[in-house]
Amino acid sequence: MQPGSGKNKVEVQKVRMIYPLPCLFTTASLLSGFYAIISAINGNFLNSAVAIIIAGIFDGLDGRVARLTKSTSTFGMEYDSLCDLVSFGVAPALLAYLWALEPYGRYGWLAAFLYVATTALRLGRFNTITLENSQKDFLGLPCPAAAGMIATTVLFSRFLGATDTVKHVSILILVYLLSYLMVSNIRYMSFKHPAANRKKTFQVMVFMVLLMILVATEPPVTLFVMALLYVLSGPGSIAKRVLLRNKKDAEEQENTI
Repeated sequence: MQPGSGKNKVEVQKVRMIYPLPCLFTTASLLSGFYAIISAINGNFLNSAVAIIIAGIFDGLDGRVARLTKSTSTFGMEYDSLCDLVSFGVAPALLAYLWALEPYGRYGWLAAFLYVATTALRLGRFNTITLENSQKDFLGLPCPAAAGMIATTVLFSRFLGATDTVKHVSILILVYLLSYLMVSNIRYMSFKHPAANRKKTFQVMVFMVLLMILVATEPPVTLFVMALLYVLSGPGSIAKRVLLRNKKDAEEQENTI
């Protein structure tokens, strides 16, 4: 028996135990997405929306667990994308269609299909970018955020008094808008690199405490506002840069006069 072989076997066993952990969280996300589909088909739109949000929580955990346990792999990335297509592509599209888009006929189901298609394109592009280099932000709206926008809209409408299906053109526009944002070149903030913001740890902790208090007070309103602000943060950052550039150009022109 070679020296250290027993230690190597123990390390191999640890790796075999650790690697399935991220996949368990990914599978839990898939289960939540599948339940969201079943609930939407049965007309339980509230349960479907909650299940999509839970899927988003599990999806956020699987990547962090993989990084903490140093068990990231190409298989895990591909498996995560396939599960995301179900949980954040098919599930929210079906929820939106059965809840609000069906009365619009072909425009409704085309919007739902476009949402699924752009989710698949978004995931494919994300995997390609991730393989090439690591980015500190997202190119295009992340599909969990888009799905969360649809789910929290259902929760918010229930908070406002809607008890069944709704028919409002704003939902149709929202689905088309989310579809565009997912495949756009608009950049969105990523929370996957906390090390870059270590100097702001205390501020982040205070913000998280306040956020938990708000969610506990009025979950539908808080979650809807959070999702909406994140969706708008991408176009908002572009508008801010344009305004700053115009202001800078105006100041330069004044200085040259």
